[in-house]
Amino acid sequence: MIKHDISKYKHIWVFVEHENGEVARVSFELLTKARELAKDLDCEVHAFTVGDKVEQFKDEVFKYGAKKFFIIEDPILKDYMTEPYRDSIVYLIEKYKPEVVLIGATTLGRDLAGTIATVLQTGLTADTTALDIDPKTKNLLMTRPTFGGNLMATIFCPDNRPQMSTSRPGVYKAIEEPVKGEVIKEKFEFDKAKYTKKILEKIIEEGEKVNLGFYDIIVSGGFGMGSKENMKFVQELADVLGGTWAASRKAVQAGWAPQTRQVGQTGQTVHPKIYIACGISGAIQHVAGMKSSDVIIAINKDPEAPIFELATYGIVGDVLEVLPKMTKMFKEKLGKA
Repeated sequence: MIKHDISKYKHIWVFVEHENGEVARVSFELLTKARELAKDLDCEVHAFTVGDKVEQFKDEVFKYGAKKFFIIEDPILKDYMTEPYRDSIVYLIEKYKPEVVLIGATTLGRDLAGTIATVLQTGLTADTTALDIDPKTKNLLMTRPTFGGNLMATIFCPDNRPQMSTSRPGVYKAIEEPVKGEVIKEKFEFDKAKYTKKILEKIIEEGEKVNLGFYDIIVSGGFGMGSKENMKFVQELADVLGGTWAASRKAVQAGWAPQTRQVGQTGQTVHPKIYIACGISGAIQHVAGMKSSDVIIAINKDPEAPIFELATYGIVGDVLEVLPKMTKMFKEKLGKA
């Protein structure tokens, strides 16, 4: 890997992911985080994307604080394909030289980020759960779980630019901060002869799709619930509180809940106002996905469970006895009895 003249690179860029005319929420989350990082770097936050008709996203992008919105529009970019997206984005990055590039760690983002970093000969830290700026070196500090989630590693890229990271959806809150931004349109000449792939058909996957990040209250069940049948107690409390239910990795692996409801390193990352952990020990894999919740209530019969170190409030007891009583109490308090 060659070293870059890092003095030529400036500003933070956030990739605006979109599908079927809608922007992925992780893009707004990253724009919010980028504003925080930009204060430490004394730079601006810019957004960028490519597609067929993407200028339509400008109002949403400016609502979340991007000062500039770099775009390339072309019919070949209507549907996502790795190679044309890669080539057009590499063109933008090489021309404008952003110091930091942030991309959502979605299926699309994970595919795209790796191939971009390879062409640019720069580093990429995937699936990060924290981003900070080193006060001395001004390098981007990218933290992610490693060794199966048993350790947290902080990685930086001192000699090459841009510094690239994919961040998991739900790690940061999307907070509006409207600005009057500028759209910058670029043209890119595609060598269509080298693109041998074609999209023959798009199949929309059916089944339950849950974005846990949209809920203020989440009641989550772990392996301590004992069985799939007992997960009904988690669901009942969530319904009474007007929230939704979730599960730990062990509960999902046991077949007690669908993977779409998994919270943790290999599931969704959430930050609700209230997170109730039921029969969850507090393994680092799970904590990585919910530690930023405003209030954490833990229910576990083991007083030494690690989850209590993180919890705002803790209840030591049998979750199968505590949950029905909590549900009954809230039904009465909320007039739902």
